[in-house]
Amino acid sequence: MDKRAQKFDILIAGGGAAGIGLAASLRKRDKQLKIGIIEPSQWHYYQPSWTLVGGGAYKVKDSKRNTKALIPQGVTWIESAVKDFEPDSNQVKLSNGETLEYQQLAVALGLKSNWDQIPGLKESLGKNGVTSNYSYEYAPYTWELVKNLKSGKAIFTQPPMPIKCPGAPQKAMYLSCYEWEQQGVLKQIEVELDNAGGALFGVADFVPPLMEYVKHYEAKLIFNSNLIAVDGPKQKATFAVKAADGTIEHVEKSFAMLHAVPPQGPQDCLKESQIANAEGWVEVDQFTLQSTKFQNIFGLGDCCSSPNSKTAAAARKQIVVVAENLLAARNSKTLPLKYDGYGSCPLTVERGKIVLAEFGFGGKLLPTFPWLINPLKATRLAWILKRDILPWLYWNAMLKGHEWLAKPFKN
Repeated sequence: MDKRAQKFDILIAGGGAAGIGLAASLRKRDKQLKIGIIEPSQWHYYQPSWTLVGGGAYKVKDSKRNTKALIPQGVTWIESAVKDFEPDSNQVKLSNGETLEYQQLAVALGLKSNWDQIPGLKESLGKNGVTSNYSYEYAPYTWELVKNLKSGKAIFTQPPMPIKCPGAPQKAMYLSCYEWEQQGVLKQIEVELDNAGGALFGVADFVPPLMEYVKHYEAKLIFNSNLIAVDGPKQKATFAVKAADGTIEHVEKSFAMLHAVPPQGPQDCLKESQIANAEGWVEVDQFTLQSTKFQNIFGLGDCCSSPNSKTAAAARKQIVVVAENLLAARNSKTLPLKYDGYGSCPLTVERGKIVLAEFGFGGKLLPTFPWLINPLKATRLAWILKRDILPWLYWNAMLKGHEWLAKPFKN
């Protein structure tokens, strides 16, 4: 890397949705800023579309673009991974041995999918009926399985929170059931959702409309049931099921199809770092997204400690808050913006209809278009928004510094 590029006004760790979006928004505000993005991956993915890929409603290749083409003009791309943070000296150590210096740091590293945490899962994916929409590689296999399954048991799993897009595990179930219903084979398939948590969805208002579909598809819900092992060749999955008294029983189940969601957690470079909390997330004030430990550090996206739902929609709102507050802090001014915890989970309950769940801190409903889309009903308009409009907005607005419908509250 060019030695002259080792000092930055603003350094962004992570070149996913939050990182690239923030760089673009900062450039819109001040083109003189020297900004660097640390990102090792050559490819950038629009992950929200993978649910639709698994349901046969989206082409997986349309979710992938070259990172180089997305880095905003004038921003330096450092093609490496973060190894360690040294906030006392305003430095970041890279896996390639380089050291970068910054005046301000924004951490947008996302989270890590821990496929290895479930014995047998990684080796089983893509064959023997084992799949996951949480992977670019395997989301198309979900659709292959769904199209071809005519009978047997289909198990959908959800690991303990936090995970990316908490509604995605059940979305896979709904879209699969819809296809089986269209084919006339749903009655021959035993559908089961094993959820490590204790509720169908974290915001109670959305549970009734979702339960209508659970009942319609005759799916079985099992709560406090966590996938702990997979035997692909034998098509068996083992679950740790917690009873009301806290005792745990291991239950083995046979399957024809297993849609598995990996446990998720913070990136390795954040664990034990000075900028993280005890769980390994970047410790921030949930409203300003400023580090509670270092005033020149901000966190956003899936890696930060704010108790919001980890979705791309949350990152879209957080980008504006961090862009404004970071520049205010840079000029020793009061931080002007306050994040309200907004997150969105378009719950695809059938092909062609979605319950558009939008909510903030404490489960407060925050519908963007309440006069147009009923947030507590499955609608065709929400489907069009999810399938056609949101991907376009992602590539052409969010990653380009256009902040339409993303402005939060002033402090």
